[in-house]
Amino acid sequence: MWSFFSRDSSKDFPYDIGEPVGGFDQYSIWTLHKAKRKTTLEEVSVFVYDIRSGSDTKCELAKAALKRLKTLRHPSILQYLDSLETDKMLYVATEAVDPLGTYFAKLGSDNVQKGLYLAWGIFQITRALSFLNNDGNLRHNNVSAWSVFVNASGEWKLGSLEYVSAADGNPMPPAKIPVTLEVYDSPEKNDPSKLKAATKCSVDMWGLGCLVWEAFNGVLKQRSNLKDIEHIPKSLQSLYCELVGASPSNRPNPADIITRCRKPGGFFKNDLVDTLLFLEEIQIKDKAEKNRFFSGLTTHLDNFPDNVCRHKILPQLITAYEYGDAGSAVLAPMFKLGKLLDEVEYQKRIVPCVVKLFASTDRVTRSRLLQQLDLFIAHLQPQVVNDQIFPQVAHGFLDTNATIREQTVKSIIHLAPKLNYNNLNVEVLRHFARLQARDDQGGIRTNTTVCLGKIAPHLHPQVRQRVLVSAFIRAMRDPFPPARVAGVLALAATQQYFLLSEVANRVLPSLCSLTVDPEKTVRDPAFKTIRGFLGKLEKVSEDPSLRETMEADVHTATPSIGNAAATWAGWAVTAVTAKFYRSQSDSSRPRPPLTGRNLSKPASLEQPSSSSLSTTTSSVTSMTSLEHESNDTSASASDYGNNDWDNENWGEMDTSQDPSSPLAASSNNGALMAANALSEVRDGWDNEEWGSLEEDPCEEEEQAEQEQQQQQLARQSISSTSSSQPNQRPLLPHQQQYPHQQQLQQHELNDLIEPLAKLNSHVTSPSKQSMLRPKELPNLSSSNTSPTSATANCNNISPPSSHLNNSTHNANWNSDSWADGEFEPLDESGFGNAKLDEARRKREEKKLQRQRELEARRAQRASGPMKLGAKKL
Repeated sequence: MWSFFSRDSSKDFPYDIGEPVGGFDQYSIWTLHKAKRKTTLEEVSVFVYDIRSGSDTKCELAKAALKRLKTLRHPSILQYLDSLETDKMLYVATEAVDPLGTYFAKLGSDNVQKGLYLAWGIFQITRALSFLNNDGNLRHNNVSAWSVFVNASGEWKLGSLEYVSAADGNPMPPAKIPVTLEVYDSPEKNDPSKLKAATKCSVDMWGLGCLVWEAFNGVLKQRSNLKDIEHIPKSLQSLYCELVGASPSNRPNPADIITRCRKPGGFFKNDLVDTLLFLEEIQIKDKAEKNRFFSGLTTHLDNFPDNVCRHKILPQLITAYEYGDAGSAVLAPMFKLGKLLDEVEYQKRIVPCVVKLFASTDRVTRSRLLQQLDLFIAHLQPQVVNDQIFPQVAHGFLDTNATIREQTVKSIIHLAPKLNYNNLNVEVLRHFARLQARDDQGGIRTNTTVCLGKIAPHLHPQVRQRVLVSAFIRAMRDPFPPARVAGVLALAATQQYFLLSEVANRVLPSLCSLTVDPEKTVRDPAFKTIRGFLGKLEKVSEDPSLRETMEADVHTATPSIGNAAATWAGWAVTAVTAKFYRSQSDSSRPRPPLTGRNLSKPASLEQPSSSSLSTTTSSVTSMTSLEHESNDTSASASDYGNNDWDNENWGEMDTSQDPSSPLAASSNNGALMAANALSEVRDGWDNEEWGSLEEDPCEEEEQAEQEQQQQQLARQSISSTSSSQPNQRPLLPHQQQYPHQQQLQQHELNDLIEPLAKLNSHVTSPSKQSMLRPKELPNLSSSNTSPTSATANCNNISPPSSHLNNSTHNANWNSDSWADGEFEPLDESGFGNAKLDEARRKREEKKLQRQRELEARRAQRASGPMKLGAKKL
């Protein structure tokens, strides 16, 4: 029982007291110790007073300080946490702080940063004194560098409240213990005649003047040193002279000091003070003010002290986003400050916020997250990326806004090293294949190719071998010139992943077609890449033992793209891995569907008109504030080159189907070119059919009838030559009964192109005549012709050479899908003009007959009542 009453009650104090802070006990009756809370290990400070060794006066001062600390609450006054009084000791726990007298040595040497920070600190103490003098009607009586404490956030807190007294009491400054504090006494203490002019704040303003001097010169040793104002900023010198003036009545009120120094050009008017004051009042700011503040904050952070940014500004930013309407503008400064945190703290404070942000449906937030992914991706664990981040990012591939799709493609560069097999090799490539083939934005198709080249080292070897060549060859056929350049550079940059047989059979033939590209920016890298691949093949031809070395990375799971930089393709690695392509044209024109009715533009119309260019719009109103949506539409596609890839400022990707391409540079062979486009066999990823080959439905009855009759006419022309041989023997007499259907001219061919295109006939140009594959018309036989005869005579349909387009890049380079037999043009020398005129006359008679029938139908319909839903002709 006796042991219960005699035990040390300090063991019940919930803090573990550590080592004392040196130097503080020389200026205070307290000793300051670092400590930790026992339950949470949170760092705190504990002020300890030894009652046994102190006098009664000191004990009264200590208890008075504890009482004041408990009752005074202000942001700039030391925060009280807990206390314990025993018969031996007095413990006071506060927030973790350091005395300003010892903190001066920790200030950096950066004059700009130091000046901003000292202004913030002096402002806080001035604000605390204004609270005491004006609101609390109290005097502190002990202002100096040793009564000010600095917490982890870099904030200055006023403490040492032992000598606080009522402002309307005795104006005589109290005697201080220890005697080292007497250097801070005001002159009226030694001259009682001046006490009559003393005000409620005159003593504290003298102490504030001493604090200002110490902030720029160090701890005050002698009162006479206050005359040295060399290191005090000029904007503060006049105020400082008033603070340390001999007459108490001339010393200003702290509230007036704040008002004067917060005016433009004042000492308290700077970026750091403005920022921290705004954050303190952020709850009463409107949304426009918040967005304006956060948008300009990032540029100022470099001049702010790290501890202020880490412990003061960053928590405010996180709170402002999670519980306020700060919006996406807060993301840029938040992620920049996140770099100051250690890994454990980052996982605890930033990562949960990032995961929550990726689930946002706001386009502006998603765009800024994707743009700044490189700032925080290193801190994200692979499991978090695959399970929580990537599913949200993948929605961006399907977004209707071009900027979101563009940023999503770019983000894969940073995400690829952390993605699992399915997400990277299946999901990402599926979206890339669709974007490269179908996206209406030329710049997005270009950057998809660039991104694929960059993530190639992370792909599975089997997937990489199956996808890369097909994807890059497809890019080289793109109508948009920078997309073709990207395909060439990507082939060169990833050359170590291709088998030599693949280089010879697929890569080089595709590259050769670009040597006659209309754009020189496409031709130059094509020639350079061809020379590189040929040199590689020549080396292996001379020394077959090099083949294994050349193909070493093809089946390697984790090859390094940096290895290619030492080879001939190093220039392409630099181009592909430097920056994405930056488009300078923002057009929203969609890609025309590949149907037989779309005519290719002649070369004279390749430049897009400025009136047809516009910025992609969004269905969400907030999307108008996206940072990378550019309105510059002055440049044409021919202005783009390799150098545009290295631009730091990425604009919105091009939204046009640019006509400056080999597909558009053709003569007026419209219908035949469209048929060529229909016959194109695309290289698909994962055996998927890309591109739209759908035809517009016929809405008019007369168009349907014309098509049916034109198809019948085509069948008749084919059946009329059903007995001709595949080797194009001379015409027999019975074959000459329909000469007008065998000697086809340009106007006759135009009537046949559309029905033939609908039957998926494939037209190529192996010679100066255009031939049809026999396999492509299995259903073209009429009632009196057999499949064999119809197939044989398909070869006789050959348009004149003026309809050929020798510069087309859209042709399929895989010649294995074509028949091996050679086709020769039909000999037309045995037919006269009389037969041809007769055929033309019969056709015109049929057209007139159909026109009369249609007019009669229209007249009949116009006479009767209209039915609901009927289409008026």
